[in-house]
Amino acid sequence: MIYFVVVNYYSSHLIQKLIASLPQNQDVSYQVIIVNNSPDDELILNPPLPTLAQGEEHNSIVILDAQENLGFGKACNLALKWIYQQNSQALVWLINPDAYLGETNSLKIARDFFISYPEVSILGTTVYEESGQVWFGGGNFIKEKGVITAHHFLSSESESIPYIEQPWVTGCSLLIALKNFREIPQFDPDYFLYYEDFDFCQRYQKKGHIIALTKQIRVIHQPSSITSRNQDLKIQHSIYSYLLSLEKHCNQRVLWYRFLRIFLTSLIKLPLQGQISLSKLKGIWLFWKRTRNGVS
Repeated sequence: MIYFVVVNYYSSHLIQKLIASLPQNQDVSYQVIIVNNSPDDELILNPPLPTLAQGEEHNSIVILDAQENLGFGKACNLALKWIYQQNSQALVWLINPDAYLGETNSLKIARDFFISYPEVSILGTTVYEESGQVWFGGGNFIKEKGVITAHHFLSSESESIPYIEQPWVTGCSLLIALKNFREIPQFDPDYFLYYEDFDFCQRYQKKGHIIALTKQIRVIHQPSSITSRNQDLKIQHSIYSYLLSLEKHCNQRVLWYRFLRIFLTSLIKLPLQGQISLSKLKGIWLFWKRTRNGVS
């Protein structure tokens, strides 16, 4: 059984397209678990979401009401706990509402992949833009410098092998083999938005789990207005979560070097990039308050 997990934040129209991309005639059972982070989004039920494949006993849509906007990580945790109670051996596919499957046989490919390579615990799929260009799938982490980067291209090596191990893979499309975990895998609740996928992968990699990226599974990412809403908060969360990630996965020297660098750069650029720089400074201030309050 494959459980799709989608976090809804005023994106029900996008989720309808995602569900419509799911195959209608395959021998792979699946459910779609929608965590509703926007309780007043009436469109999540009205009009009703598309009907899943007919004739499959287990295929259905389950909506978990978060009561509030929990952020991405906490919303995924809610779904992971629910799924683990149903089936602790399941395959979980986290996918963004503004993404959809690239091939009609994606479910069969995903199921067969984990049968062939059971050692992989967390698998990132290659994410493409609608133009056909690679958006990204995984990334690097240079711990000594505090550099977290995303792959916007794939090497020729990845064409001929089933997967490449990675420091982290994107939460836009990420599969989790629950059978490889002794306990329910969870995102760190300290994160609200951004870098929670990086932290998730890093924590479980340190515990011996294999984090990998494959080209065998394609997902299409479509531009949406959801991600462009409130740029001020978007930048704040990005800066805060980046510094939080350095605090958790780098030494103090690297953390405070990056902290000061972002702070000084934002001050210097404030006259030319007022709103952007101000938003970065707000993110820095949020992180500074965290450290002053003794949160770790």
